Amino acid sequence: MPDAPRDPQLLKGVLPLLILALLAEQESYGYELVGRLTDAGLRGIATGSVYPVLSRLERDHLISSCLVASPSGPARKYYRPTPAGESELRADSAEWWTLVTVVRHVLSTTPATPAELQE
Repeated sequence: MPDAPRDPQLLKGVLPLLILALLAEQESYGYELVGRLTDAGLRGIATGSVYPVLSRLERDHLISSCLVASPSGPARKYYRPTPAGESELRADSAEWWTLVTVVRHVLSTTPATPAELQE
């Protein structure tokens, strides 16, 4: 089944949280993050979506970066969460799970089942 169109505003709202979570697991460079997001199931994510988020998170002091020499090509900019970023991740994760609970409750009371919604 081809990927269904996705609301870009939904992705825009959750992408910083996903990036912080992945960086908390393992520091990464931008293109590698795209691959990790794709491997996690987020199909069709573009590098053009990830790099502006990385820039904003770094500007907001939620992540830090360092250049690491690459065996193939120019040095890569690796990112990792700062202590403020780790705190933001915990807070945003809590908010996310609260929202998931509400959405799950509301959707479970609608007549359409998840299988019907995919048709």
